[in-house]
Amino acid sequence: MFTGLIEELGSVQAMVRGQKSVRLTIAARKVLADVRLGDSIAVNGTCLTVVDFSATFFTADIMPETVERTVLATLQKGDKVNLERTLAVGDRLGGHIVTGHIDGVGRITEKRRNDNAVLITLAAPAAVMKYIVPKGSVAIDGISLTVVEHSAAGFTVSLIPHTAAATTLGFKQAGDSVNLETDIIGKYVAKMLQGEPEAEPTAGKGGLTRGFLAEHGF
Repeated sequence: MFTGLIEELGSVQAMVRGQKSVRLTIAARKVLADVRLGDSIAVNGTCLTVVDFSATFFTADIMPETVERTVLATLQKGDKVNLERTLAVGDRLGGHIVTGHIDGVGRITEKRRNDNAVLITLAAPAAVMKYIVPKGSVAIDGISLTVVEHSAAGFTVSLIPHTAAATTLGFKQAGDSVNLETDIIGKYVAKMLQGEPEAEPTAGKGGLTRGFLAEHGF
């Protein structure tokens, strides 16, 4: 589990491409301070497993499923990437709950300034937009951000100067693609509200309903 607070910008050192897979090596420092084989590191929001490392780099395998669902396979040598280690028990949860499992790929359609903020508007697939709500949380390339506006086809987030300076969104431009992960809590709530016909009714009452939630103050 991650929080969406980026620890450092790494850089792509090597991309070894298989038939449908990729072996990715990333130069880094901070996230390697306590790394062990088998640890998870989020690379642009995608949870990857460390299969080799040194004091200055780590290597991870990207399987075909991840190649198809993310933009990692489009990386080139020298590209900067957002890096975050997994959340340790007792750490502050400064962002939101991020799993590192990408829901879809979005595309930046506009980037503009608003005083000290940078507003970024993205087009996103319908499967992602169904979980986007105003003031809700979304992870863009692993960065925990708040939705400020949304429509049927996309949404807008606002970056403070620190986020723009410390993450890849600071230099990405209109036309660039990004990994998107929606709020895991929202997905579970939506799943329960849809209902499961084959599931056993909860306490004989048919499971969770909108009426039940309203009755109990949700």
